[in-house]
Amino acid sequence: MRDYLIATSSTSDLPRTWLDDHNVPFIPYGYTVNDEAREDDCREESRAAVYAGMRRGDLLKTSMINEFVYYDFFQKLLDTGKDVIFLDMSKEMSASYRNCAIAAEKIRARYPDQRLFVMDTRCISGGLGTLVVNMVRRMEAGESFDDVIAWGEANKLKIAHRFTVDDLKYLKMGGRVSNTSALVGSLLSIKPVLYVPDGGTLDVVKKAHGRKAALNAIRDGVLHDLSEIDAAGTEIHILHADCLSDAQFIRDEIKKAYPQVGEITITQLGVVIGAHCGPGLLTVFYLCSGRRPE
Repeated sequence: MRDYLIATSSTSDLPRTWLDDHNVPFIPYGYTVNDEAREDDCREESRAAVYAGMRRGDLLKTSMINEFVYYDFFQKLLDTGKDVIFLDMSKEMSASYRNCAIAAEKIRARYPDQRLFVMDTRCISGGLGTLVVNMVRRMEAGESFDDVIAWGEANKLKIAHRFTVDDLKYLKMGGRVSNTSALVGSLLSIKPVLYVPDGGTLDVVKKAHGRKAALNAIRDGVLHDLSEIDAAGTEIHILHADCLSDAQFIRDEIKKAYPQVGEITITQLGVVIGAHCGPGLLTVFYLCSGRRPE
């Protein structure tokens, strides 16, 4: 059996330290800060600097990855002689996915004796990161290429994604809410609670009145999911865009309700999702019995 590796994109929002420690290659998405071009390097310090800048008024824009960048990335991976599993964010959320698929098809023709599998993960941000972590863990335990893919396909829709944002202007700029909705929502202190359903989109499922109510809705959703599974050992990943105290509140509430829960990690959210949702975005990800926004 040929050796294989698992690769991902910077939008898995995993810390650079974890990616390096587990030898997981990643393709970086590009973005600009006030028209200055940068690459998402997955470093905590870069993320913190971006959100601090956004609070000062910096304007961020993201860009898709073109076919040729994907092709070069895949070529370098396959040149190692290994087969490759590649995990990027949901095709419903990424304009880059079509370019990825085209590049993958072309590179397969050049390496007919090797395998390149590109999964439509139906995940974004830390949900994608959760999928990557679990599949890498199985690869490192010696599971086969096919078995790891089978686990991923069977479980990708069991990764819950719960979000809330603090300022509707970023969703307005990204076209997810209208100017009128953003204005009215801001005046009424509406904080949307968002969820990623099975289709891999990002949907508003509730409009909470105030930040505290939105955080409570996130907490209640997590606790409901944990009530339906064996919470013992369940790992939970909380990502935040410059709102550490809110992340700690969610962590403490989960631990209070389920002291037997597994490790709860708190890290900075990646730049790409953060650019579209702004500082104050808080997200929670974990394996559950199935995706339900309630």
